[in-house]
Amino acid sequence: MTQYEVAVLYHPSLEVDLSKAEDRVVKIFKDNGGKVVKTDNWGKRKLAYPIKKNDHAIYVFYTLEMPGSGVAKVESTLNITDEVIRSLIIKSDLKAEAKAEAAKQLKAEQAARRAEISQEDNGEDQEEN
Repeated sequence: MTQYEVAVLYHPSLEVDLSKAEDRVVKIFKDNGGKVVKTDNWGKRKLAYPIKKNDHAIYVFYTLEMPGSGVAKVESTLNITDEVIRSLIIKSDLKAEAKAEAAKQLKAEQAARRAEISQEDNGEDQEEN
């Protein structure tokens, strides 16, 4: 199965009881052969421009494993779901994610080395004084 990332913007009035709407969307994914791997809820945010007369929306990102044949069905179903203002489905680029993770790890290692070197330099400066 292919991995997809789905961004869903929920209606801002659902902030109090978002679980029912999320359950409905997850059911849509499962009915079309998908499996939710990860969910990331960013909460209520201001939109760059009004969508369906709303200035705010609740952002939730899903990582799915789903066959390619189910994507069109999920997209069309989300378009007619009342709780969803807007959605976007993209295919995950696993190579780019791995490359970004490796770069992030390399930067962390370099920062740790710089911190060690600066501590050693500070220790030598204190001994000279």
